[in-house]
Amino acid sequence: MNREATQARHQYITGFALALFLSAIPFGLLATGAISRITLLWTIGLSAIVQVCVHFYYFLHIDLKRSHRDDLQLILFTILIIFLMAGGTLWIIGNQHAMMM
Repeated sequence: MNREATQARHQYITGFALALFLSAIPFGLLATGAISRITLLWTIGLSAIVQVCVHFYYFLHIDLKRSHRDDLQLILFTILIIFLMAGGTLWIIGNQHAMMM
C-alpha cells in the first residue's frame, strides 16, 4: 500500500473510533442514570454537535483550508435553509393552532 492509502485508512479508523466514543457517552449515561435529565439532554446535544464536526472532518474531509471552504459554506447554507423551512413551518402551524383554539 502506498502512503496516501495508509494515511486515509488511519484517518477513517480515527473518525470511526471518535464517532463510536461520542455515541457511547450518551448511551452509557442514560443506561446508568448517573446524571439528571437536563444534564443528560445537554450532554446528548453537545455530543451530537461534536460528532457532526467529526464527520465533517474525518469522513467528508471538510476543514478550514481554502479549497474546502466553499464546500463548508455550501453545507452551512443548506442547513440554514432547512432550519428556516422547518422553523417557518412550525411557526405557521403554531399560529394556526392558536387561532383555532
